Amino acid sequence: MNFQQLRIVHETVRRNFNLTEVAAALFTSQSGVSKHIKDLEDELGLELFVRKGKRLLGLTEPGEELAVVVDRMLMDARNIKSIAAQFSNKDHGQLTIATTHTQARYALPRVVTRFKQAFPKVHLVLHQASPNEIATMLQDGRADIGIATETLAEISDCVSFGFYGWHHSVIVPAGHPLEGVTPLTLEAIAEHPLITYHQGFTGRARIDETFADAGLAPDIVMSALDADVIKAYVELGLGIGIVASMAFDPERDRNLRMLPSDHLFGENLARIAVRKGHFLRGFAYRFIELCSPALGESVVRAALRPEVEREAVF
Repeated sequence: MNFQQLRIVHETVRRNFNLTEVAAALFTSQSGVSKHIKDLEDELGLELFVRKGKRLLGLTEPGEELAVVVDRMLMDARNIKSIAAQFSNKDHGQLTIATTHTQARYALPRVVTRFKQAFPKVHLVLHQASPNEIATMLQDGRADIGIATETLAEISDCVSFGFYGWHHSVIVPAGHPLEGVTPLTLEAIAEHPLITYHQGFTGRARIDETFADAGLAPDIVMSALDADVIKAYVELGLGIGIVASMAFDPERDRNLRMLPSDHLFGENLARIAVRKGHFLRGFAYRFIELCSPALGESVVRAALRPEVEREAVF
């Protein structure tokens, strides 16, 4: 058994048993991937994959157990390299943050600025992705820290922490009739075409639940992944928008108005997550603390101990 065989098993599962994608990811040939898998099965005396002809359809029962061990071994190998780097050069390295557009654009700029001032030699990677993609990157070890509102509290092999609470707000073009409606109501909003986030992004589920609970079915004419796109089309007069309140800047968005609407939509909680067992360099703990002073290194370390079983700390 060699390290390349373990990586192939890991990538085969992660890429839904598509050997063409596995070969491309590992810079080898599909026949080479197949040979490594066959050699490993011969060495172990077990069939690890369910096959139909030359296609792999899934894992056998022993394959499922092996995949768990392989994931742990690969994480340990990454951790060994990180530990060595931590003690050989504490202020150099790479920190990968997987987050949504909303967090990267509106919540993190000040944190990133302070972090880069403190650690100028650390290469910071901000990878923008959907909440589900962020979860996958954490589980695969491709991201050190994940930040999003959805999904992160539900991942069993990660620990998540509350980052900050936020509300949705209604935005309209300057001079829109809704500016004169006080207090603003869901019924008044539902009378207009609506532009808001795509399903699965930035609290969209909370928006849908709020209208459904009120017995309303608003006409959502457009949905987008980020607030900048939503605001652009609201400004063109194609509808009113519902965005995260931190996405509105009166100086930048001078042709728009944000209407008081905290009373209409419940609070959402952005979360910070890390995978259990993933070694964090010192500067990673510092990044988390810059996001929330309550999340000092000792707090995060305590939550990551094996005996701590809660997925969401608070």
